[in-house]
Amino acid sequence: MSDNVHMQDGCYAPYTGWQSETGQVIRIMVGRRNGADVCDVFCYDEVKVRRVQERLGEYDWQEMAHLFKVLADETRVRIACALCEEAELCVCDVAHIIGSSMATASHHLRLLRNMGIARYRREGKLVFYALRDERLKSLIRLVARPAMEVSVID
Repeated sequence: MSDNVHMQDGCYAPYTGWQSETGQVIRIMVGRRNGADVCDVFCYDEVKVRRVQERLGEYDWQEMAHLFKVLADETRVRIACALCEEAELCVCDVAHIIGSSMATASHHLRLLRNMGIARYRREGKLVFYALRDERLKSLIRLVARPAMEVSVID
């Protein structure tokens, strides 16, 4: 066994091996326990795991979870998509675009604003909303693309 590959329960029984992208030989026991979608033995590449853990340590997990929670509602996703198409929209426009009442559109826009996703400005009797963050616009545009345009990794 390589010094960088660790296996649970000292399972060094019959194995196959392959070389990882870091050049370490990874060995794993052959045989089926729980099915094709589960490793037959627990092992990991220490170098790769450490590298990913360091990168993940830079993420703001709370902010990401909050963002995905906000966008878990279909109406708010539709509004966010509409706000990606135009720099800003008034509440009346949003209501008409999503086919809802002014009260429903206003409610969801206010939630997006309170959650830090959208900003608003008043101009006379009209209130205009826009998305706050270009990263959010990029994420929505990526996810909203037709499936044929996005490459899927198996």
